[in-house]
Amino acid sequence: MYKLSLYTTPQQKFQYVEPERGQVEESVATLRKLAEPYTTWCQGVYGTVKPKVESTVQFGQNSYAYLKNPPPEFYPRAGVIGVAGILGLFLGRGSRLKKLIYPTSLMAIAASMYYPQEAVTVAKNTGDTVYDWALQAYVAVEKLVKDKPASKKDQAEKSSSGETKA
Repeated sequence: MYKLSLYTTPQQKFQYVEPERGQVEESVATLRKLAEPYTTWCQGVYGTVKPKVESTVQFGQNSYAYLKNPPPEFYPRAGVIGVAGILGLFLGRGSRLKKLIYPTSLMAIAASMYYPQEAVTVAKNTGDTVYDWALQAYVAVEKLVKDKPASKKDQAEKSSSGETKA
């Protein structure tokens, strides 16, 4: 027989057995597989939106810090720019285009008088953006014109010029 010690227990060999998957586990696995494309899409959107939100929050914090202790000439300048916008609304009565262009233009002119360096920077950036948009529009129109199917008259000319005359 075996000698048993009073202080030690004999080593037992345990073997882990994976339990069978139950109905709840199967349902959760199916739900995860169905939701995976949506979660991937949400993660992608979150990755693109997060930096924009962070920059917006930073802009808000910087604006708050600036407005907390503004320079002494800030409020009169802001008042003049605001009055220029209201004047633009008054002058732009009638059409929607006037209501958009007049206030924007008058406020931009008033702001450029008080902040000329910033106005130059904005004008350069706006010019670059407008140039890019115009270039994209030109390329799009060029593709439309080139991809346009030939008219019946053009096709008739091609077929008659390809014939050999004896």
